[in-house]
Amino acid sequence: MTTATQILEAKEKIRPHTPKIADHVPNNFDLSIWREALAKPWPTMYDLPSENPEEPGVPDQFHDIQADLLSECYRPSDYPADQVLAVADLNLYYDLAHPQWYKRPDWYGVVGVPSLYDNTALRNSYVVWDEGVVPFVVAEFLSPSTEDEDLGKTVAEQNKPPTKWQVYEQILQIPYYVVYDEPTQKLQGFQLTEGKYRAMELKEGRLWIPELKLGLGLWYGEYQGARQQWLRWCDASGLWIPTPLEQSEQRAQQERLAKEQALYRAQQERLAKEQERQAKEQALYHTQQERLAKEQERQAKEQALYHTQQERLAKEQERQAKEQALYRVQSLANKLRELGIDPATI
Repeated sequence: MTTATQILEAKEKIRPHTPKIADHVPNNFDLSIWREALAKPWPTMYDLPSENPEEPGVPDQFHDIQADLLSECYRPSDYPADQVLAVADLNLYYDLAHPQWYKRPDWYGVVGVPSLYDNTALRNSYVVWDEGVVPFVVAEFLSPSTEDEDLGKTVAEQNKPPTKWQVYEQILQIPYYVVYDEPTQKLQGFQLTEGKYRAMELKEGRLWIPELKLGLGLWYGEYQGARQQWLRWCDASGLWIPTPLEQSEQRAQQERLAKEQALYRAQQERLAKEQERQAKEQALYHTQQERLAKEQERQAKEQALYHTQQERLAKEQERQAKEQALYRVQSLANKLRELGIDPATI
């Protein structure tokens, strides 16, 4: 048999990243076959089957990751976390008369049972007659090999186990059944009404399950590194239920915001105190300026009074000087008259 290593060694630079042919090729390795194959368009993931015909429905990456998202966000508000079970690809045993018969839903959710088996262990399977509670909602992600059975188009063979649809609808009577076709992004929901599944109405693209206070809709976003359309739970307001990672990021963001707000408030308080201090200083400055202005006004009045007094004094001194000069003239005239001299002749 030709090995994968030999095939890769035979590619002779057909792809930039492939090595050259080995110098020594085994005698039983027919290069001509691989040269012919390599010259044709190479099949991709979309050209080759994703399932083993002997094991139809074996999960691909989408099935695993989509189930993870549903499980992480499956939080019915009326049930404590330890009374909610969400599982994927876990055998669901449904018939005590045929204990080996089981179905393996892509995902299903149960409420009212412990999240751990007997409150102690992880489950190897879910045995309905042992648990005493049937799943409340089951989801199947369509794949080519299981599509007809998922949609109830197949008929059970005689003396063979019943189909999924029969088990979910007639035997277990699971209240809600959801089918999602990822390639076409078609979402369908069925509600058990009078013992039959009836198609549910999509409201704004979402299925509403009132008993759980949860809805299912299509969300476009990044989850586990893949950005695409996902089936996701939402609450009564239409808000997507956050995953634990998103909750952690939200808490971190809220803590960061709270710290920023606390820092902002501290800065505002500091600013208010600084403004108050400046206001007090300005008020004190204005008071000092008013005091100074009054003092200057008082000094100006005193100076004005002093100038008035000085002017009065100067006038008085001038009057006295004139009187003294007149007195001296009169005294001199009287002496001249005493000497017999007429002052007017001088």
